[in-house]
Amino acid sequence: MNTILFMLITSFTLSTLLVTLNLWVTQTNPDQEKLSPYECGFDPLGSARLPFSIRFFLVAILFLLFDLEIALLLPLPWATQLQSPPTTLAWASAMITLLTLGLVYEWLQGGLEWAE
Repeated sequence: MNTILFMLITSFTLSTLLVTLNLWVTQTNPDQEKLSPYECGFDPLGSARLPFSIRFFLVAILFLLFDLEIALLLPLPWATQLQSPPTTLAWASAMITLLTLGLVYEWLQGGLEWAE
């Protein structure tokens, strides 16, 4: 019971100390740029209905696709310890090959080119 009480007091003290330190040390000097509603560098006085390039969406989808591939291949070193490692490696190789062929196809079609 004493250890739980000690941990609660320690965590509360540490949290309070860190919040106080944060409020004390931070510098709040607002200027015109920080008070602007836009942080991305675009002029906020222009039209909000400018056409947006579809290539940004293509790059985002490709990023998500290859990010998902990495997430699926992450447990592969542990999967080689199963009963049939050749089958696991064959499925992983097939997935990598399929995604690589898709990337090469996009590249050859000009989907990754920014200039027309």
